Amino acid sequence: MFTGLVTTVGSIASVVPLGSQASHGKRVHLQVDPAWLQGVQLGESIAVSGACMTVVDLQLDAFAIDISAESLARTAGLDAPGALVNLEQSVSLSTKLGGHLVTGHVDGVGRVARFEPIGESWLLEVDAPSALGRFFAYKGSIVVNGVSLTVNRVEDLPGHCRVSINLIPHTLQHTNLHQLREGSAVNLEIDLIARYVERMLGAAEGVRHV
Repeated sequence: MFTGLVTTVGSIASVVPLGSQASHGKRVHLQVDPAWLQGVQLGESIAVSGACMTVVDLQLDAFAIDISAESLARTAGLDAPGALVNLEQSVSLSTKLGGHLVTGHVDGVGRVARFEPIGESWLLEVDAPSALGRFFAYKGSIVVNGVSLTVNRVEDLPGHCRVSINLIPHTLQHTNLHQLREGSAVNLEIDLIARYVERMLGAAEGVRHV
């Protein structure tokens, strides 16, 4: 479990295929500040740009994760050498919940429709898959590349749902969101509570969700 508060930004140092077939995944080595890795152990979970991954190798200033072909097909930006990734270690029972409850399970990949300065902040508009639209609400929570953010507006459009978000300078300075451009792919996670509410309402109506 995570909070969506990114604690450091790392970089993808190298990517090694785990096999020669399309069904094989990749081992991704990430470079990070050694101080951030203090206390991290093999087998721990770390959110990498919003995707929960397991530490399979650990060095002084780097760690490695194995990403399955399935995960690579359903996420963005996790296997590009040199790319910056948002990182967060899993929470403990004593961790302050400054963002919101985040599982690290990417629900879909969105596309940046607009990213431009508005006053001292930046306006970020993301086109999300239509299937996720019912989980977004005004002033609700959304996770973009592992960052807990507040929804300012939701528009249901033909073929997709557009979510508008305001980014303050601090968020841009301490995450990889400052690199976004129109057309950039981003990992999205819906609010955990909305997920359970949707399930309970569906069960009450006799609707079976897969």
